Amino acid sequence: MRRLGGVPLTQFLKELYQEISDDDIFNGAAALGFYLTLAIFPAMIFVMAVIPFLPIPNVDRAIMDLLRQALPANAAQMFADVVQQITGQQRGGLLSFGFLATLWATSTGMYAVMQALNVTYDVKEGRGFLKARVTAIGLSVLFVALMIGGFSLIVLGGVIQDWLVQYVTANQAVLWFFAALRWLIILGGLTLAFALIYYLAPDVKQSFRFITPGSVLGVITLVIASLGFAYYATNFGNYDATYGSIGAVIVLMLWLYIVGLVILLGSEINALVEHHADAGKQKGEKVEGQAARDPATRRRVQAVAPEHGGLQHKRGA
Repeated sequence: MRRLGGVPLTQFLKELYQEISDDDIFNGAAALGFYLTLAIFPAMIFVMAVIPFLPIPNVDRAIMDLLRQALPANAAQMFADVVQQITGQQRGGLLSFGFLATLWATSTGMYAVMQALNVTYDVKEGRGFLKARVTAIGLSVLFVALMIGGFSLIVLGGVIQDWLVQYVTANQAVLWFFAALRWLIILGGLTLAFALIYYLAPDVKQSFRFITPGSVLGVITLVIASLGFAYYATNFGNYDATYGSIGAVIVLMLWLYIVGLVILLGSEINALVEHHADAGKQKGEKVEGQAARDPATRRRVQAVAPEHGGLQHKRGA
């Protein structure tokens, strides 16, 4: 029988379903969708304000190309309008006087993610408001750097490809290589983004892992769901005809709801895998052997899959 996290797959899936229900991740994803909507435009403004200072051209174009593939046309056009207003000149004001305000607004979505992931681990936030906000800002800065660095690599790869086509006889295999390289960079960046979220966002002590079951499922699900939703909204869901100009905002919020749902689902999987591991923490523990949940939460967690021993199993028993 297949096993995941040290238990039979059927038991793992049953406990995962129970955890999803108990933690109410669908409502959690809706809250994340709202906060991410508030944060994404300040984040985009900040990214696009930084790009003109970089020596690599057309990074903004690479970002927009990917957004047009991942998002429906009307939602992507909103970003295009913002890009046209921000890029083309160096906005020193955004990087000086407005820096802290923009960064604080950008971190709002990440702060909401941190609180939501604490729910998946059944722990209370104990870092204090200021420390938690600093962590959220740090994660936001890491994501900005990751986005710019990843797309810079994509642009440089495109420059090399154009040079090969112009000055060297580049066969079809070389062109396919650069196309695959582009997606490898994107998938690698997404995987690293999920790894950073799952490592730094919840208030639990854990080791950094680039590859986890939750991050792998999250990347695959996010890519498929984004492309599928973009196809549906473009071909079947005529939001513009129904909602007018606000249709693009609705589409964006629905997409961010999907993003939030994928993040929470991956965290539930990672938490469950760790709680079943011999060397992992139990539910509600921030540090192994040191439970930090309240009695009501403990009683609820102990009720999960009791007929199989569920999450109550004792290591070494």
